[in-house]
Amino acid sequence: MSDAESAADGESDAGLEIEVPSDPLAGHPATAYFWGHVAGSGDVSDSEIEVVTNDEESAQVLAAVAGGDVAHETTTRDYAHDTSITRTEDEYTLSIGGDGNAGDDTGDAGLLGRSGALGLPVDGRGNYRFGAFASHDRELLRGLLEGCGTICFKSKSGTVGISFVHDNRELLELAQELIAECPIDAPYDDLSETSSGGYWFGVDDDAAPDFGTWLYEGCEATGLFAPSRRRKLEKSLEQAEAYDE
Repeated sequence: MSDAESAADGESDAGLEIEVPSDPLAGHPATAYFWGHVAGSGDVSDSEIEVVTNDEESAQVLAAVAGGDVAHETTTRDYAHDTSITRTEDEYTLSIGGDGNAGDDTGDAGLLGRSGALGLPVDGRGNYRFGAFASHDRELLRGLLEGCGTICFKSKSGTVGISFVHDNRELLELAQELIAECPIDAPYDDLSETSSGGYWFGVDDDAAPDFGTWLYEGCEATGLFAPSRRRKLEKSLEQAEAYDE
């Protein structure tokens, strides 16, 4: 469940040293973080995995865990909660497999050493199976939050907001189960529909500071986090504290 201190078995292009297991499906903090990201902002097919992040360092960490190539572009898209608002941001896409590139050292063994998507923690309907990562729920939740979540300071109420947004209702229900089982008491809202046709839910504002702090506690030891997202959390917490003064 916790981020333990890491010895370096893998290294990203950014010079980050990340401990990774030989099996990409093994129960391990790095694989839990990786598959949380894939579920939150990725896509898995029989021959390729793509995962998108707005943080370059996080993209390099994911590449250190599972191999692959990172491409950068600037995109403009609708805001998930309100399609009348657009935002422009950097986007880093990690691609593993496809075009004959296995993305790791498996050679002809297929995608991450598996014959196809069904050999990965994804069932035939595209739902994720995270049983192997049950002992690393913090890293799994952190990957999910960075993949499909938001952190913000709510200026009207002076509180920190943490929410999860995704088109897959079942994935968000799984995120709710993980939050309910974590050591922090963090009530959350029922699922609601977004204006873009997906779903979202938020952690209770009163619980968001403790939940967010727990989520990123100890992450420096492993490097399994997006620095820009942690900075956003820290800034939001500071704004909330200043609001109460």
